[in-house]
Amino acid sequence: MKSLHNRRDPDQLSLFFCRAWRIALLAGLTGYVFLKGVAPALSQIDADFPGYFTAARIVSDSQDTARLYDDSWFRERIRSYGLESPDNPGKFTPFPPPTALLMLPLAHSAPLTALRVVTAISVLCLIAAMVLLARMFAWSPLDAAVFVLLSAQNIASGLRLGQPYIVISTFCLLGYYLYLTGRPRLAGAALGVFVPIKYYPIIVLVCMAFWREWRVVRSAAVTILAVGLLSIAVLGWKVHQIFLVSVLGNHLTGHLSQQNHAPPFTVVYQSFDTLFDRLFILDPARNPRPLLVAPSLPALSLVLIKAALLLAAVATSMRLARAQGPAALAPAIGLFGILVLLIAPATATYMCVLLWLPAAALIDYFLSRREQPAAYFVLGTYALLGFIPYGHTSPFDGRGGLTVLAYPRLALLLAMFIGCVGFLLRAARRGHPEGAITHLPR
Repeated sequence: MKSLHNRRDPDQLSLFFCRAWRIALLAGLTGYVFLKGVAPALSQIDADFPGYFTAARIVSDSQDTARLYDDSWFRERIRSYGLESPDNPGKFTPFPPPTALLMLPLAHSAPLTALRVVTAISVLCLIAAMVLLARMFAWSPLDAAVFVLLSAQNIASGLRLGQPYIVISTFCLLGYYLYLTGRPRLAGAALGVFVPIKYYPIIVLVCMAFWREWRVVRSAAVTILAVGLLSIAVLGWKVHQIFLVSVLGNHLTGHLSQQNHAPPFTVVYQSFDTLFDRLFILDPARNPRPLLVAPSLPALSLVLIKAALLLAAVATSMRLARAQGPAALAPAIGLFGILVLLIAPATATYMCVLLWLPAAALIDYFLSRREQPAAYFVLGTYALLGFIPYGHTSPFDGRGGLTVLAYPRLALLLAMFIGCVGFLLRAARRGHPEGAITHLPR
């Protein structure tokens, strides 16, 4: 395996400047993350954290957990704890019930103290992610640190809002590292523990199952079951029944509130679902200028584009598996990791930290095949996702056909996916990669 910045130029001065540039970049990225993410989280509570904290307090205070999905009641609880945000009134919908257990150990701390602890844990996970990447892919510590912090905007958003995605992404890296080092049961536990809370890690397990890594999958299944049973034991069955019957389906189709099943018409979600609603559904108040008034088109367009993207990912992975066997697992995880964020009905900026494992796996795979243009294409699109000027693109939202310009994250994910499909199909035609490593030495 190779470093991201493996250079063969014998000119030492050139090497020095390359390293100096990377050190300067690391310093700048660290400063950005601290100023935009760490410092605000240490001094004030922002929009999303009250939802996590209030859910834990409800559980800790033995209140009626069956009402977690009653948005009005939940907001009253937020107000009673003095945590209401004018930007986001807060709700538990559409979180799965086990989410209420996330903050339980900190439920009786002062809210700002709890956020500071969460921030410290997230920062430690940032460091752990860098170490894991360096160990897995034989990258230098400097390269691994720069790679992680290139998602600066996404990291800062997650820290400021008290989101758990940095921790979840680090556990995905940990699970894959444990798999590579021949510890499948621990790998499954690391990959499965957050699935009942945030579904994303399940895509790694699906790829593991396709490659018949059953020990990893079985361990993950046991872990998922254990978390689910713990949640039922603590919260009761009623709230889980409400989630399965009334919440889950709406969540998967992009309707994130039980009380409001109308299209959200919001650019924040950056998904095909909201884009097609904007383009084709007329709403006098919320969407007075669609591109075309065609209420049947959003559903049809969604089915067609998501089916096409899924088919492309499956066909590419199967062709790669036939040509390269076990070596195709890493790029498959990368491709499906991108796909999930691309076709999700609602994504947020901070969720892009989940690309650490997919993007790194693809970069390492391409470098192992001496496909530098493909590796740097992935790195470039990944880096752009960390520095999107939303303030300059959001004014196009709701302006007919120009609305597409308000979806830069969706466009970048689509470009990353299409580019990777093309590069991987070419790799499949070339056969087994020379020097590919599927497991690290113990």
